[in-house]
Amino acid sequence: MEIVEYAKRGSIEVIVGPMYAGKSEELIRRVNRAKIADLVVLAFKPSIDDRYKKDMITTHSGKELECYVVKDTSEIKKYIEEREFDVLAIDEVQFFGDEIVDICEKAAENGKRVIVSGLDMDFRGEPFGVTPYLMAIAEHVTKLTAICKVCKIPATRTQRLVNDKPAKYTDPVILVGAKESYEARCRQCHIINKN
Repeated sequence: MEIVEYAKRGSIEVIVGPMYAGKSEELIRRVNRAKIADLVVLAFKPSIDDRYKKDMITTHSGKELECYVVKDTSEIKKYIEEREFDVLAIDEVQFFGDEIVDICEKAAENGKRVIVSGLDMDFRGEPFGVTPYLMAIAEHVTKLTAICKVCKIPATRTQRLVNDKPAKYTDPVILVGAKESYEARCRQCHIINKN
């Protein structure tokens, strides 16, 4: 069944993969198609994601989508209670707490199309935040790959680097960054520094 068929009755779509896989780009593509069909979209990103423009979901390649920047899920809840919409889009979903799952489920139950994107694994190669749970309850999951910076095969993991060396396993899970801090890696080239 096509994604559009699910969306007619309310659904959750999850776009995941490592950094540089094109998750935000795919979210923007789906939202733009919805807008062409005159659907009303509410798009959000967490305020912690301050890498590019403030009020935009921005890809590493420079594509942009206007959005609301929120500190937490209570702000998203307020927006969706006050506005009519057809599509709820959330970028960097891994940075939100467990409450985001409830928000997504309620929106889908109310006939809304929910599209979220985010990392499914942290830099350690372990499940990241709420994303795996959202994948489990979604009608449609798209797992994208990047290209391994080391061996150039499909990459499913994100390597965090500190001074060009793999980060320590005990480092904090959340560190917002881009090319200066992270690389896409395949399973074999992904290094977990447990020292």
